[in-house]
Amino acid sequence: MSSRTFAGFAAGSRATAIPSAFFSELMPLIDDADELRVTLYVIYALGRRKGYPRFVTEAELQAESPLYAALGDGEEAPLRAHKGLEAAVGRGSLLRLDLEHDGRDETLLFLNTPSDRRAVEQIKDGRLDLGRVLPQRGEAPELHKGSIFQLYEENIGPISPLVAEELKEAEELYPLGWLDEAMREAALLNKRSWRYIEAILRRWATEGRTREKAGRDPGEGNSARAQLLRRYRDRSGGG
Repeated sequence: MSSRTFAGFAAGSRATAIPSAFFSELMPLIDDADELRVTLYVIYALGRRKGYPRFVTEAELQAESPLYAALGDGEEAPLRAHKGLEAAVGRGSLLRLDLEHDGRDETLLFLNTPSDRRAVEQIKDGRLDLGRVLPQRGEAPELHKGSIFQLYEENIGPISPLVAEELKEAEELYPLGWLDEAMREAALLNKRSWRYIEAILRRWATEGRTREKAGRDPGEGNSARAQLLRRYRDRSGGG
């Protein structure tokens, strides 16, 4: 058992929705730690997907370093990930769809819900498009000088497909200068994760990089930061 401690969840951390039946019905059935880790990580990955149908490919999971770190982060990690995935599919918590797409074999993973069961059948019958381009195995986001991807790789580390999607969203929401500064701050503090960077950006969006005077709504006015805060509130549903 690892002796490392956890510093706690950052304020404003994004939540992952987990069906209540996971805790009341599914979790008591799982006696293998790898199956539990893989199942939870697929639920997390699916929660970051948008549109319909929602799925994650096995190739995308293989690029997720947090999952592989939880499985030993060594030569045994891919085998343990595959074993855990097979157990989850066999138990019925996840749905697996093997298909040929653009001349290559792909494995799509869904949560076993009525909606996703219908989606799997419709994809099999050719009545439903996948809705997004599938990445090549081992494919990394294209880097451009000064881009958010380059900033992340220079300050934090390799980019997984799920992090790449969140970086694209962040690029639309925050100024590049903020992203640069937040990543450098995270690297300086050795907090090299997107969750930590996102917490910094959310704090800046709501409070400013220096606190506003008491009683004043920082979203008032026509300054660039006020406009950014209003846009952030609209996107996040905040008041």
